[in-house]
Amino acid sequence: MVKTAEVVIIGGGISGCAIAYNLAKKGVKDVVVIEKGYLASGATGSCGAGIRQQWGTEMNCKIAKMSCEFFETANEELQYDGDIEFKQGGYLLLASTDKEHEQFKKNVELQNSLGIHSRMLNLDEAKKIVPHLNTEGLVSTAFYEKDGHLNPFHATEAYGKAAERLGAKIYKYTEVTGIEVENGRVKKVKTDKGDIETKVVVNAAGGHSQVIAEMAGVDIPVYSERHQILVTEPLEPLLEPMLMSFSLNIYCQQVPHGGFIMGRGDDTEPRDLRVTSSWQFLDEMIKTATRVLPPLKKARLLRQWAGLYNMTPDRQPIYGKVDEVEGFYLAVGFSGHGFMFGPATGLLMAEYILGEEPTINIDMLGLKRFESGDLILEPSVV
Repeated sequence: MVKTAEVVIIGGGISGCAIAYNLAKKGVKDVVVIEKGYLASGATGSCGAGIRQQWGTEMNCKIAKMSCEFFETANEELQYDGDIEFKQGGYLLLASTDKEHEQFKKNVELQNSLGIHSRMLNLDEAKKIVPHLNTEGLVSTAFYEKDGHLNPFHATEAYGKAAERLGAKIYKYTEVTGIEVENGRVKKVKTDKGDIETKVVVNAAGGHSQVIAEMAGVDIPVYSERHQILVTEPLEPLLEPMLMSFSLNIYCQQVPHGGFIMGRGDDTEPRDLRVTSSWQFLDEMIKTATRVLPPLKKARLLRQWAGLYNMTPDRQPIYGKVDEVEGFYLAVGFSGHGFMFGPATGLLMAEYILGEEPTINIDMLGLKRFESGDLILEPSVV
């Protein structure tokens, strides 16, 4: 292990690897990524891997649009010898209440103003896209064909390999045990394999971000919440887009190998670091999924698992520096959409750390917003 580095990034998910790639691409020579498991072994590898641009806040729309456009050419940009498997089958969002219908109309207006050409569809139009959809109890839908799904392991590996080609070093199966701060600035990252002196540390630790922040003496307004997912056996093609409903609490996608991946949120989930599975999730997930897509009643389940949503009060990420500790940066609190924001996170954080003109100004997503109360709640989260 190296003894010194210009930048140490904690977390080997897509955020950490994308930040490393962009820093190395911009000429930073000594970039280190520390991951306690294998790449994408945390929240990235546990996610549903949907990519959507249909959000309800301007910042999330801009960040998602930038990321989606990168994913379209990621194999070439990252010179990946595999395939990130980006499938743009769209997202069909289901409104089951009048309130949700009105929110969708506001969202579509916002999205269209930002170059995201989503549109409202009536139920007959939705059935043409998803013939097996049960429209009973639905009011309307929103659709954007450029949303989609990709492979989180391949995408993270592509970033990791590209970063290493540019000189970054990635230490897997290495656990951070402490962060030394001296006179109000970062000095050293301690690990179970040795220490690295550095002036810049980036916290990209996903569900464990609050633990890493505490090592630097920083309290960040996030909490981690278990989020469960299941996958079925491979089936004949039944579903092209991702189906999602905030009011029905479901997202469901048929992935390239034919299996259906689906998940839901739960406000009663434990707010800790457990990633166990529950019968309660299985029961509720099956009820909702078979209601929305009746053919799934015949599908056999293969397995279920859980990952961590790192939640903020406004459901938008925290980007930028920590004033109390010079050299300590945050890319945390993605509230379940960190994977789809990966490319933008990588570029925007690299620009921020290097003091460059930002492609998107992320100042409003800084840590200080929680002190000033300048929060804008993202309404479109499962």
